[in-house]
Amino acid sequence: MQRWKNIRIRKRHRWLLIPLLLIVIGLAIARQFYHLKDDPSKDAFLKIKERGYLIALTDQNSLNYFIYRGEPMGFQLSLLRSFADYLNVPLKIIVANDISKLYYYLDLNVGDVIACNLPITGEGKRMVHFSQTLLENRLVLVQRRISKIKKTGATRLINSPSDFSSDTLYLQRNLFEKPLLARFIRRAGRNLKVLEETKKNEEQLIEMVSEGKINYTICEENVAMMVSKAYPNVDAGYSISCFYDYGWAVVHSSDTLLLKINEWITEIKKTKELKQTYSTYFDNPGVPNYFRNDYFSIKGIKLSPFDDVMKKLSKNISWDWRLLASLVYEESNFHLGAVSSRNATGLMQLMPETAKKFGMNSGSTPAQQLSAGVKYLKWLNGLLITDVPDPRERINFILAAYNVGLGKVLMARDRALKYGKNPNKWNGNVGYYLTRRSLKNPNLSSDSANDLSIYAGAGRFVDDIIERFHHYRNNIPE
Repeated sequence: MQRWKNIRIRKRHRWLLIPLLLIVIGLAIARQFYHLKDDPSKDAFLKIKERGYLIALTDQNSLNYFIYRGEPMGFQLSLLRSFADYLNVPLKIIVANDISKLYYYLDLNVGDVIACNLPITGEGKRMVHFSQTLLENRLVLVQRRISKIKKTGATRLINSPSDFSSDTLYLQRNLFEKPLLARFIRRAGRNLKVLEETKKNEEQLIEMVSEGKINYTICEENVAMMVSKAYPNVDAGYSISCFYDYGWAVVHSSDTLLLKINEWITEIKKTKELKQTYSTYFDNPGVPNYFRNDYFSIKGIKLSPFDDVMKKLSKNISWDWRLLASLVYEESNFHLGAVSSRNATGLMQLMPETAKKFGMNSGSTPAQQLSAGVKYLKWLNGLLITDVPDPRERINFILAAYNVGLGKVLMARDRALKYGKNPNKWNGNVGYYLTRRSLKNPNLSSDSANDLSIYAGAGRFVDDIIERFHHYRNNIPE
């Protein structure tokens, strides 16, 4: 302090201090407004359109997002596909069973929207902007029925927080549900220890209750009612919260995206699409049977009976085996006896001439069928590797050539070059011109005899395989 007293400011310079201080304060305030105005997240919808796709954040469970016998399915996945179609953009999904981690991703602008059944609460509104209500739900306690509980020392079902006695409750970590759980946990007091799971979803915790690995968990009632049908020894009759509305969430600065989400929700409610989608999963008596199938991603890590063969053969073309699996599913749905209207056969639906060229016949085993298809892919890769040097881009060209023939893809490359596009890029370039058939004006679809045949299906073929591959990566380990 003494040092500051010894510092003297010349009188003629003192008059500069106050204006200088005001200028600094003004610049600081202006800087804040400047950044608020130019923050790219302010127009989140424009950001998505410029990026070219929607990034959604969700969790994996048997009703929201999963793979069943090779097909990506789920309530939230169906809604996300509908919303992406509404925006007219492709969809990409990032998954985590830790809902708190999804919020962290959203806050860092890694994703555009959290698509889960998020309770709309006052506490949550301080963290995010919620969409309008999708549907309603409540939380229930999941426990084993009396006959099983007795073996662990318990004498009756829990019907009140005061019934706990030095017990442990396991929860999927979800910061949005904490306000709903707080009163229940507080009433249980010291008789209940709560452990949050960051890697297991609600179904896996219910399974652990059924198997006696844990005694209690809490989850959403509609999930518990459906999953408990697969585990008859589980009880989910004790509700621990009132009914609450749930919806999606975006960051506070994503007003334009929120507006689009709410417009879309209004539309799917009006057209009954939301109700039909909900019934497909939550009112479907067949869903519990998924748990008895080896090719259900929530229960296991298999896509098909041919996973081991595909893992081995995919190395010959330097592909992720799940990409090869996506192609096989697109061609045959993993059905050995599949035969197309054009006489393509086998797991990879090879035409007779192609099958013969690469060593496949009517007596070929599944491994031989897959081997022939991979040899064909390798042949296509060899023909395209010079013209399309980027290996990721080349995959799109190989898939299109596999579908419609190499000649048609090379013709589309020539058209792309002619009209000023990049012949080595697929999306918006060669892929665009493969699906247009007017030679005079590629933006038209003329029926003139001089025009190219329509190959719009090829673009969808490539997109479907790549999209399914991303779903496989999200749900099936490498």
